[in-house]
Amino acid sequence: MRFLALTVLSMSCVVLAVTNAFSQQPPGFSFHYIDAERAAGKKLFDDRCTSCHASQKQAFGPSLNGVVGRKAGSVAGFPYTDALKNSGVVWTEENLLKWLADPATFVPHAIMPHVAFSDPAERVYVVEYLKSLKAR
Repeated sequence: MRFLALTVLSMSCVVLAVTNAFSQQPPGFSFHYIDAERAAGKKLFDDRCTSCHASQKQAFGPSLNGVVGRKAGSVAGFPYTDALKNSGVVWTEENLLKWLADPATFVPHAIMPHVAFSDPAERVYVVEYLKSLKAR
């Protein structure tokens, strides 16, 4: 029993020391998870989205510059379905995550012919990237 107590105490000390070491960053050191998530999101976006969503001009899909916070179906000149235009959806982070998971379920009869992002982490990465695209 005494051996078990000493083992638990030793492990607790190791966990505390490691936690303390990682919580203190040396001066000038900075690691931003958001930067890594955005980089991953850009790669996913480039691989799976840019064939339809060009950043500079409208292609098959509307530009997604400034999409976060924008009302769905509101880019001037793009022929949205009535379902999307009348959905009342605002592209919040939460709504974008739902859309990327399954657009046909999130807004029935809206047309977006892509394979949904089945990996929740990939959806987070893409949304982080979309947040970096400012309206032009």
